[in-house]
Amino acid sequence: MTEPVLLTETHAGVRTLTMNRPDKLNAANDALLLSLTEAMTQADADVSVRVIVLTGSGRGFCAGQDLGDVSGRNMTFTEHLNHTYNPLIRAIRGCGKPVISAVNGVAAGAGASLALAGDVRLWARSAALIEIFSNIALIPDSGSTWFLPRLVGYHRAFELMALADKVRSDEALRLGLCEHVFPDETFQQEVQAYAEALAARPANALKLTKQALNAAMTSTLDAALDLEAELQQVAGDHWEHQEGVTAFKEKRAPDFRRG
Repeated sequence: MTEPVLLTETHAGVRTLTMNRPDKLNAANDALLLSLTEAMTQADADVSVRVIVLTGSGRGFCAGQDLGDVSGRNMTFTEHLNHTYNPLIRAIRGCGKPVISAVNGVAAGAGASLALAGDVRLWARSAALIEIFSNIALIPDSGSTWFLPRLVGYHRAFELMALADKVRSDEALRLGLCEHVFPDETFQQEVQAYAEALAARPANALKLTKQALNAAMTSTLDAALDLEAELQQVAGDHWEHQEGVTAFKEKRAPDFRRG
């Protein structure tokens, strides 16, 4: 029986989506990309899911596009991106729940874009990122031209893209491409523990925080202030806020999972 290209598991409010083409370092084909987009959308709609983890099986996170899957296909580059990668990136960024990119190995090409797209990026010590597009005379896509310069600045982003330099975990942490680096041996356990801690936080407040941050990335200060004021009212009217205030007064830990 053929192995599924995407594995799905849920534990303690954490939905883990594992790209499962280990023999190809999880290089993406249409089946994987479309399955990921559907799974991301389903997880966003599932009230039992509070955090989503995206990771890879085997030694790789995602080696980018499986070139064999598109070889000889009667489809333009634009059509392919609009059919596969772009809906996935939009699903990740538009998801109302925190998405963790758990980068367990190499993230290359469009795989690098997936590694950067999460709200939190956790790396294994042996992980690496490479914007490999220029090696085949293409430009970075799937959001890399938007994510990378916002993290490292225009000039460093251009250099990484132009020279296709491999960024290893220690430099990735220094550059701000990830928030934490964990030992390979305990990576899965560390990711799950982090995700469960995030799942215990107020889901509605985090959803609104993500909405505000996404908007602020391309807005003016005045627009950001207006949206903050609007969303703060939404947050303040939610039961989570009352629970947080009550817990503070009672000197206990808030329970944000009861709603």
